[in-house]
Amino acid sequence: MTTLQPGDKAPDFTAKDQNGKEIKLADYKGKKVILYFYPKDNTPTCTTEACNFRDNHEILAKKGYKVIGVSPDSEKKHQNFIAKQNLPFTLIADTDKAVINAYGVWGPKKFMGKISDSVHRETFVIDEKGVLEQVITKVKSKIATDQVLEGATS
Repeated sequence: MTTLQPGDKAPDFTAKDQNGKEIKLADYKGKKVILYFYPKDNTPTCTTEACNFRDNHEILAKKGYKVIGVSPDSEKKHQNFIAKQNLPFTLIADTDKAVINAYGVWGPKKFMGKISDSVHRETFVIDEKGVLEQVITKVKSKIATDQVLEGATS
C-alpha cells in the first residue's frame, strides 16, 4: 500500500497522543522509533499486535526503540485500550488521518468479502536520523516484534 521504502526520510508529523499531548516525530531524533499502524482499538488482531509489542517492550527499550501505535481512534478510546491491555507506549489518536495519509497506509481493504477503505496494518522502523530503516507491509500480529528485530540493521 505505502510507497515509502527503506532509506527514505520518514514523513514528519505532529499529532496528539492518548492524553491530548502534542507529539512530533522530531521529538524522537536520536532515538529509534517503531511506528506501527493498525485499524482499531480492542479488535482481536489489533489487540494481539499491541500485546506483542507490550510483552516485548523491555527487550525493545534495551535495544533503544520507542514504540508508537497509530490508529484513527479517539484519545478516549486509546486511553481505554491502554488501560485494558496495560500498554506501556504511546498511541496517536489520528482522527483526521493526517499521519495515516502521510505514511500512505489508508486505502481499500477486503474484509469478509467486502471492500472498504481502512488503515492497512504496516510498521515503519525509523532510525536515529529520521530515515526509514524498515518498512514492514506484511505484518504478522503475533510476531510483530520478531519481524522488527529480524530486520534490524544494528
